Amino acid sequence: MFTIAIKSTRNLWRIGQTVLGLIFRHPITGTSIIPILPDGRIVLIRRSDNGRWSLPGGMVDWGEDIPNTVRRELQEETGLDLVKIRRLVGVYSSPTRDPRIHSICIAVEAEVQGKMEVQDTLEVTDIQAFSPDSLPLEPMSHDHHQQLQDYLNGLTIVA
Repeated sequence: MFTIAIKSTRNLWRIGQTVLGLIFRHPITGTSIIPILPDGRIVLIRRSDNGRWSLPGGMVDWGEDIPNTVRRELQEETGLDLVKIRRLVGVYSSPTRDPRIHSICIAVEAEVQGKMEVQDTLEVTDIQAFSPDSLPLEPMSHDHHQQLQDYLNGLTIVA
C-alpha cells in the first residue's frame, strides 16, 4: 500500500512539473495600445515601476481575446473607452523586450474617446496626450519606442 502511494505521489509530481513547465517555459501574450484621441494626439502613461513613459497595455487574461484585452487595459490604465481597433502595428517577440518576463506583445492602433484619468494608481503615475511630433525623447519602457516608431512609419512588423 505504501509503494502505491509513493508511485501515485511521484506521478502527480511529474504531472505537476509538466504543467508548470508548460506555463512557465512559454512566453506570455500581451498587448500594447497606441491610443489615438479624436484630435490625433497619442496617449501615453508613466509607469510607476520604472518611471518611464509607456504605451498602455497588459497581459491577456485567460478566456479573453485581444479586442477585449485592449478594451479592458485602456479602461484600467487610462479611463478611456475603445471606439475601434484601427490596425495591427506589429507582433514583438524578442526575449529581451520586457525585463520581467519573456512576452509576446501584439501592438495595435486604437481609436479612443473619453476622459483621460489614471485608474490604477499602483501601476500608473501619470497620463498625457502628445502630438506625434512632440512625443517624449527620454527612453521609454520596454520596446515601446520601437513600437511607436513602427506605427509612425506606417509599418506592420513581426519582430
